[in-house]
Amino acid sequence: MPAQNREEQLVASGRGKWSKAGVPHKGWQCVDIEDLGEPQVECGMCECQTIRYVHHMEHPNYPEVLEVGCICAGHMEGDVAAARTRESSMKSRAGKRKRWLSRKWRKSAKGNPWIKTDGFRVTVYRRGTGWATTVSSEDNSLVQHSRRNYKTEDQAKLAAFDHITRLLARGT
Repeated sequence: MPAQNREEQLVASGRGKWSKAGVPHKGWQCVDIEDLGEPQVECGMCECQTIRYVHHMEHPNYPEVLEVGCICAGHMEGDVAAARTRESSMKSRAGKRKRWLSRKWRKSAKGNPWIKTDGFRVTVYRRGTGWATTVSSEDNSLVQHSRRNYKTEDQAKLAAFDHITRLLARGT
């Protein structure tokens, strides 16, 4: 049975937090989505489905952010289509991530690799004993430097890709 059909059944049957008092069923908001690379965590709402694409959901009347699957997220926010669209976009990004390192990166005047994509410019550069990144919007209204260093240039490039993916998911 496809995972989404199974998750629909789990929601309908009131599994996990769907049946617990004090847990809101509607009015949640997705604050982030991430790709774990493979199914590896249990949905925090139905507590039965193992998920790969994690929708981080928050509610003003619930103390913690829940990490849930697509269908639970859709029911929690009252818009299953929006959750499916978010997840579909994330799946598309997963394919793009696989090709990210093999794309043609240009070299800046200082010799740093850079690329323009999805309305952003990414620059990767040496910092200390590692590598760091700067992601900026094309109009420079957003400029963000990585907080941490990465061991390799490729790790820094992938971290920048993941950062752009989060920004796009939030509509930044």
